[in-house]
Amino acid sequence: MSDLVRLSFSIEQPLLTRLENLVAASDYNNRSEYIRDMIRARLVEHEWDANAEALGTITLVYDHHSRQLSDHLMDVQHDHHHLVLATTHVHLDAHLCAEMIMVRGRAAELQQLVNQLQKPKGVLHATLSMTSTGKHL
Repeated sequence: MSDLVRLSFSIEQPLLTRLENLVAASDYNNRSEYIRDMIRARLVEHEWDANAEALGTITLVYDHHSRQLSDHLMDVQHDHHHLVLATTHVHLDAHLCAEMIMVRGRAAELQQLVNQLQKPKGVLHATLSMTSTGKHL
């Protein structure tokens, strides 16, 4: 990092102690690395709030024996083909499946997509894990 800048700031002792405990419990080598990643995490959250372009993974767990559920989930993905990058389907047991859908688009669009995918009867759980495209980090 050639553009490294040193700065100082004031912080209450109890908060500093909690920060030091977090750093010690992590795999970070020092406080600066930990704080840099905290700042990046907040920048990513800000991108979501600003409805910036994001990458995400939608994870679904569902009962594939639910009537026409698989077809419905595929139809929703086709309706949003411009957001879907890739899909992985895993058979968990004789009835349950997991599907991981990698997506890219505006944060609000990705949230709307997961909302549509989690609604049908037979979908047991759906989550969206979003991150930045990295353009503004």
